[in-house]
Amino acid sequence: MNRLWRELALLYAAKSAIVAMIPSRNSVALTREANAAPVASRSASLDLWDTTLVGQLPINRVRMAEAVETILRHARRVRTERLVGEAAHVFGINAQIAVLASEDEGFVQAILSGHLLYPDGISLVIASHFLGRPLAERIPGSELMELLCCEAAKEGLSAYFLGGLPHAAENCARILKDRYPGLGIAGHCCPPLGFELDREESAKVLRSIQTAAPDLLFVGLGVPKQELWISANSPVLPIGVAFSVGAALDTISGYRQRAPLWTRRTGLEWLGRLVREPRRLWRRYLIANPKFVWLVLKQWIRQRRKPRRSAIGSPQA
Repeated sequence: MNRLWRELALLYAAKSAIVAMIPSRNSVALTREANAAPVASRSASLDLWDTTLVGQLPINRVRMAEAVETILRHARRVRTERLVGEAAHVFGINAQIAVLASEDEGFVQAILSGHLLYPDGISLVIASHFLGRPLAERIPGSELMELLCCEAAKEGLSAYFLGGLPHAAENCARILKDRYPGLGIAGHCCPPLGFELDREESAKVLRSIQTAAPDLLFVGLGVPKQELWISANSPVLPIGVAFSVGAALDTISGYRQRAPLWTRRTGLEWLGRLVREPRRLWRRYLIANPKFVWLVLKQWIRQRRKPRRSAIGSPQA
């Protein structure tokens, strides 16, 4: 037990050193390795990169630029071929999601329906270094969403915004349209709390999206609702990409503030967010984060034991 606690302390202590080692986003080269972690069966229409297994989730070892290029390529294909039920699921993974996936079979299946699982939290990047298969970089979900809108505007693609605080989706759509005039605003909707449990309200949301037929659907319903909703409903929607964005609609619209820049650069954004919104986030960071450390530590111990067992079981000359 003492050894486990020492390893736990080591994981936390390594944080600042690992953050400094994380490659810059300016580099777009991605190293592909033959021994990629196993990936759940997913559509072949979206390119798959090498992955790092964290808990039960294969996190794609991808950089921001590659993610944007591949997501938009898929959206263009769906639009050109007028496909229905071929939406690519894009999920940002953080410590909270990794822990929930280890505890809820239904949720992990929803996550594994994703075509791109990108590291939204710095904890995933740190864990990947600890486990020996470093992820390329952290990709903040709100930044990926805005960059997608920027690039989509250049091609005249459209976006639909679902969820967020009251009026956040509408204001987010307006702000992004002002920043990127070429972006088509297919629609926006802030459904009432618990709408997914009400047949009439749920049908209303689906009809709105079906009529709009956006290339990009940004879903900000919170974890785990947004991932479960995308997994369950995208098969009936004429959309190119369904992207879970958490609180990004709120932050872009100005209803919530992002943590200070220095916290983002040092890997302490979670602390800045906790200070700003303790009532909303204390459970995520003070309960889920220690669970995540234990999840990663158990995986590391299993990795360490595998070669030893092989050596013990191997015949001697």
